[in-house]
Amino acid sequence: MENSPVFARVLIDWQRVHGRRDLPWQDWSRQRRDPYRIWLAEIMLQQTRVATVAPYYERFLARFPDVAALAAAPVGDVMTLWSGLGYYARARNLHQCARRIVEEHGGVFPRKVEAIAHLPGIGPSTAAAIAAFAYGTRAAILDGNVKRVLCRRFGIAGFPGSKQVENQLWVLARSLLPDQDVDIYTQALMDLGATVCVRKRPACEHCPVCSECVARCERRVHELPEPRPRQPLPRRTTSVLLLLHGNSILLEQRPPAGIWGGLLALPEVDVATAPLAAQVAEKYDCAVESVELLAPLRHRFTHFQLEMRPLLCRVVPAGRQVGEDRFRWLALQEADKAALPAPVRKLLRQLATKTV
Repeated sequence: MENSPVFARVLIDWQRVHGRRDLPWQDWSRQRRDPYRIWLAEIMLQQTRVATVAPYYERFLARFPDVAALAAAPVGDVMTLWSGLGYYARARNLHQCARRIVEEHGGVFPRKVEAIAHLPGIGPSTAAAIAAFAYGTRAAILDGNVKRVLCRRFGIAGFPGSKQVENQLWVLARSLLPDQDVDIYTQALMDLGATVCVRKRPACEHCPVCSECVARCERRVHELPEPRPRQPLPRRTTSVLLLLHGNSILLEQRPPAGIWGGLLALPEVDVATAPLAAQVAEKYDCAVESVELLAPLRHRFTHFQLEMRPLLCRVVPAGRQVGEDRFRWLALQEADKAALPAPVRKLLRQLATKTV
């Protein structure tokens, strides 16, 4: 294995010529040192593709140009702008983090990696990336792309998400840090993993360290990094209510924590416990005129697969406001602009087409 300074220097030189320069958060002349913009991009890019993130990032900056604006906004506004980006805990943590920065740090993003890592929704790798890009701090990152680059280049066996392999990768990542140009080196690792050393069909011929890559030399590029040990995803089933009155739909505000926390979603019902009409009358103060079972919709989460069984109920509200803090009638056209989980948005769009 080549020594650490050589590895870092090769990547830094490669980044200056071949690295990405056209991303919205990579305005190197102006935005590069703004920790707020860097933090926002890093959070959005967690488990989400660049092409998906870009328009969300620009809309967020237009609505929340700085950390004070984000902290002062209602969490519902944040969730609405985030709707469709997935992994909604990131949005709740983003809002909480902004408030903490304003309340505990005077609106100034902390400089030390340890202080950044203690903020909501920020782990050690994200904290290191923010510190490196914003302040030039000498700190190692270890996101998914970087794990893949290191596993292939240095022949690290085992699933990189396991504690033992991850600890090994952290030691390696820290040992490779250059003394200077840490921000450029960090971006090089990210760009190399995102554009060249990709998961499928890596462009090894364009890699600056391909001649020393263990995986390439041993013809193990498609074996490393090793995948997560396969386990069948648990399946869950739930019946959801599409309570339709004219052109309006009843939506329920989800609790702050848990699946789809803070978003508007469809009420769930246990059809085995009591007659549907009785449950709708008791919980939602509506008389059921008709019921139609729609095609099930499957949605995959990280740890399980959810099957939603929609029940379209045309109803007549009795007039009494039931749980107005949790339930909201919205016109189908308005609902599409609300903070909805992706599968709920899909169902409502199908319903809007059906009722036209």
